Amino acid sequence: MTGINNFQSADTEADEVELRRTIDKVVEGLRVKDLEVLKQLYTPDVVSFDVEPPLQHVGIAAKLENWAKVFLFFESVTYEVRDLTFTVGGDVAFGHAFARLSGTLKNGAATSGMWVRVTYGMRKIDDTWRIVHDQVSVPLDISSGKGVVDLEP
Repeated sequence: MTGINNFQSADTEADEVELRRTIDKVVEGLRVKDLEVLKQLYTPDVVSFDVEPPLQHVGIAAKLENWAKVFLFFESVTYEVRDLTFTVGGDVAFGHAFARLSGTLKNGAATSGMWVRVTYGMRKIDDTWRIVHDQVSVPLDISSGKGVVDLEP
């Protein structure tokens, strides 16, 4: 775990445990395809910079609509998060990781998905960590103008 200035208080360590539990709940909510579970993990005014247009999705309804689209395409969903790191300061934290959405499509075909970069902006509200911002991206090949989706962490 990382902390500010390489110093961690017991509170910071406890916050990091809770932050990781929040992301674990995202993973589990996606696995069971439960929008109500996911709704509890975001703030009502969450801003999401997702991989699909438009440039930003604002509000919990827009975020849940994105996840609902995933559930329309996938019979079973796997969401993997690697190398998750948080920096915590009071009631605000940010984290970054690599993530991959994969599973079995409704037509029965298995897909391994693609690795993306994800950044989380988090706030502690009423002693509970919530996602206020997330951003998902893929590297860009500048010469072709296309995303590079075959990289692995």
